[in-house]
Amino acid sequence: MKVIKETEGGARAALTPGDLELIGALARRPLSQEEVYTFSVRLCDNEIDRDFERFATQTLEQLAPMFVGKSGIFDHQWSARGQAARIYKTEVVWESDRMTRTGENYCWLKGFAYMVRTDSNRDLITEIEGGIKKEVSVGCSVEHSVCSICGCDRTMADCGHEKGREYGGQLCYATLEGAVDAYEFSFVAVPAQPMAGVVKSAWRGAGRAMERLEEEAALGRRYLEQLQGEVIRLALLADRELSGQTVKSLAGKLSPMELEELAKSFSRRAGERLPLKTQLSYDSRTASARDEQDSAFMV
Repeated sequence: MKVIKETEGGARAALTPGDLELIGALARRPLSQEEVYTFSVRLCDNEIDRDFERFATQTLEQLAPMFVGKSGIFDHQWSARGQAARIYKTEVVWESDRMTRTGENYCWLKGFAYMVRTDSNRDLITEIEGGIKKEVSVGCSVEHSVCSICGCDRTMADCGHEKGREYGGQLCYATLEGAVDAYEFSFVAVPAQPMAGVVKSAWRGAGRAMERLEEEAALGRRYLEQLQGEVIRLALLADRELSGQTVKSLAGKLSPMELEELAKSFSRRAGERLPLKTQLSYDSRTASARDEQDSAFMV
C-alpha cells in the first residue's frame, strides 16, 4: 500500500559533529560546511489525521532508516531535474507532554536534509529560511491498514466499517503497520492537517481520484449484497430443504462472478420446480359453455 503524507517542516538545522561525515557518505566527494545547507523536516507522526489514519509507533521506527538517503523533490514529480535535497539522518522524536487521540504518547519522525549551495537553489534556500517553503509530503509504502473497530486488514478486504464514524462510541480509524519502503519527500503547497499536517493517499495524486474509488467501492458493496440476497431467495425456491443460514454463509464466501453463476443455476432449478402457468386457459368447449362456467367470475 503506497502512502503519501503531508506535514509542516523546513526548519533550519545546524550541523552537528558527525553530520558532514554522514553527508559525505551520500556525496561523491567530501563536502565542506560552507558548501552545504541543512534543514529539518517533520515527515510523519502517530496521530490520527483528517483521513482517519495513523502510523503505528513501530512503523515510524521502521521508516526512520528507510528515509536516509532519499531525495527531496517537488509535488511528487519523480524526475531527476526536480531533486533539490537529500535526507542524511532521521530520528523519532517523543513529546512526553502530549498525548494522541488514541491515548498514546505523541511522537513523530524527523528528517535532516542537506542541499549543496548553488546559484540555482539560492532562491529555494531563501524561501525555506523565510518560512515560505515549509510544508512537505512523504511517499512511502506499508503492508497493512488495520481497522480500529474489528482489526481487519483493509488492504486485504473491506470490513464495512467507515473511517471517521463511531461504532458503540468508538471512533473508526486505520493504523498503518509494517513499513515496506520509503520513496521520497516533497515540497508541496498546502498542508492538509493542523499541527502534524498529515495527508495520505493510496498513491500519488490522490484527492478526487480516491473519492471516486470509494464511491465505486460503495456501489460494488451494494451490488454484492443484492446479489447475495438474490442467490438466497432463488436457492430457497429451488430447494425448500436448504437452510437459509447455510446458503447465506456460502454466498458470503463467493466472488460476484461465482454468485452470478450460482444465481443462474438456482433460477433454472426453481423454474423446473415451480414452472410458470398462464393465467388464462383455452379448451375445445363451445364459447357458450365457457361463458356459462366463467360467469361466476364476472362483476
